[in-house]
Amino acid sequence: MDYLLTEQQVMIRDLARKVAREKIKPIAAKYDETEEFAWDIVKVLVDSDLFGVYIPEAYGGFGGGVVDMCLVAEELSRACGGIALGFAGTGLGTFPIILYGSEEQKKKYLPAIAKGRVAAFCITEAEAGSDAGSIRTNARKEGDHYILNGTKQWITNAGEAEVYTVIAMTDKTKGARGASAFIVEKGMKGIDFGAKEKKLGIRASATREVIFTDCKVPKENLISKEGMGFIVAMKTFDNSRPGVAAQALGIAQGALDLAVEYARKRIQFGQPISSFQAIQHMMADMATQIEAARALVYATARMVDSGAKSVAKESAMAKMFASDVAMKVTVDAIQIFGGYGYMRDYPIEKYMRDAKITQIYEGTNQIQRNVIAANLIKESLKGE
Repeated sequence: MDYLLTEQQVMIRDLARKVAREKIKPIAAKYDETEEFAWDIVKVLVDSDLFGVYIPEAYGGFGGGVVDMCLVAEELSRACGGIALGFAGTGLGTFPIILYGSEEQKKKYLPAIAKGRVAAFCITEAEAGSDAGSIRTNARKEGDHYILNGTKQWITNAGEAEVYTVIAMTDKTKGARGASAFIVEKGMKGIDFGAKEKKLGIRASATREVIFTDCKVPKENLISKEGMGFIVAMKTFDNSRPGVAAQALGIAQGALDLAVEYARKRIQFGQPISSFQAIQHMMADMATQIEAARALVYATARMVDSGAKSVAKESAMAKMFASDVAMKVTVDAIQIFGGYGYMRDYPIEKYMRDAKITQIYEGTNQIQRNVIAANLIKESLKGE
């Protein structure tokens, strides 16, 4: 299916697919073992004009939207979900600036990001995961600066990124309305990083704590205005969750690719296992689930790009559905591989390990269901 992609989007998808096949796939296992950040792939993406595909042309990007970002994330994740996060995690850290940054902030940061300056988004804390309203990181204004204190946990791209968009409390008495968003640069006095986390999957992605100790941030780095932090965060997630869905979609598609190839070549009872109806039905179900997820992800991304006022429900649906599909498909792919699928000599087990996180980060799938249900009730009340 072509999903009515424009000529430019087809070109972007095909270029990302070429990068994934030729540059990422051959090194995916190595980076999974070494857990290094794939700076060489970031350079390839920059040289291919893909790294800033979602950044407006006026700020040095390719001028695409969320659809274009999803196309790249999907294709890169088809080869390695962890390496793809250098790109996708940067998108998450960049959207607050695209959506709410001042003209000066956009001119300062977006061209640099398009040229390969990695970004990260900092909201999660030890006591504030799904309950983002419980964040403790605080920012107090002193003259021409804000002073940040607190620790963010499980931050994608942390330590590697040069630009961090950070949600911190400027007025605890106002609850969620007391949160504000800031741009913090690596190298500013008072920002430090924890050790790299040892993870089940997406091992090529750097995940660390980001620690703020009297971190001095210029007042010009406040995004929008004080009290806008949670609005910035929620609107960012509305734009970025289709990207997580696309990552899950790519992981699922990559696993299906491997399963079909293996089923064609694996001989049992004198014939390839792909000739057995049980295997055929598994593959048919996997392919159908992936295509359904792709249709939902692309439709949601288009809705975001259209400027639709409310996309929270659809973004939650896309993220939830695609990540659940990714988990099911990767487990079924291992089943098709049989005992070999359980061995690290084969790449398929990595896809299952990489898939799991897509059900958890940027809001667990249980939280996504809460978001969907809340919007359904709101829509029903409006109709009365």
